[in-house]
Amino acid sequence: MQPDQLSLYMFHSCPYCQRVLGAIDDLGLGIELRDVRADPERRRELVEATGRGTVPCLRIEEPGGQVRWMHESLDIVAFLREQFGRASA
Repeated sequence: MQPDQLSLYMFHSCPYCQRVLGAIDDLGLGIELRDVRADPERRRELVEATGRGTVPCLRIEEPGGQVRWMHESLDIVAFLREQFGRASA
């Protein structure tokens, strides 16, 4: 798994998004950020794909082309740490 296979749907004033952004920064990852408040098209993509507009949501491009979506900041942080770095939060 590479960071360029990931996109984070978020907005900056969301405290749960800030938790994920902190982990991304801590791990030094270059993950594409998709601000759903600044870009209505990104919000539409999120709702169409997941049926919900809540953030944070991590879009994961799996090998083979499948796309998986992960909600919940703690789950996203655990996934990022498992894939890219330290196991402790």
